[in-house]
Amino acid sequence: MFENVYIRKRIFQNPALVMFGFTVYITEMILWLFGFVLLAALLALAVIDFKTMLLPNVLTLPLLAAGLLFAEWQNVFLAAVIGAVTGYVGLVALELAYKRLRGVDGLGRGDAKLLAAGGAWCGWYGLSFILLIASLSGLLHALMLSRSGSAKGQKLPFGPHLALGIFLTWLALFILR
Repeated sequence: MFENVYIRKRIFQNPALVMFGFTVYITEMILWLFGFVLLAALLALAVIDFKTMLLPNVLTLPLLAAGLLFAEWQNVFLAAVIGAVTGYVGLVALELAYKRLRGVDGLGRGDAKLLAAGGAWCGWYGLSFILLIASLSGLLHALMLSRSGSAKGQKLPFGPHLALGIFLTWLALFILR
């Protein structure tokens, strides 16, 4: 890696450079660890929701807490709290309005909790992107089912689409920036 022995000596003799390199390395490892936790939880939630139409609290609530911990580490805690509250309240309001208008459930409370977790991970500024990605992928899912003729009266889980939106938004905000 270092062809020039002089450069190698100078770098490793300077404790400030060594500490800087170590700090950058540890920071990157922590970021990737958070990303792994997020991806694993979202994959598990997507599979469970796809099979059972349920998003269990035993996964969504720890994911919300991990998102707030991540936000504290990134120094964006207030944005995360606002995102979590806004995501939850927004989907609950939509759920209740739909039920009042149509008389049937359109969204579950688990979807609202998952969006709250997404708001914790991505902040309030990521909510619109999460919902846009989730809505577009859900629409594509519904169109594919209608093309195949198996969409008559079938309910679609929204959790897998929210999970996709959360992960892609998080990647754009914290990894690809």
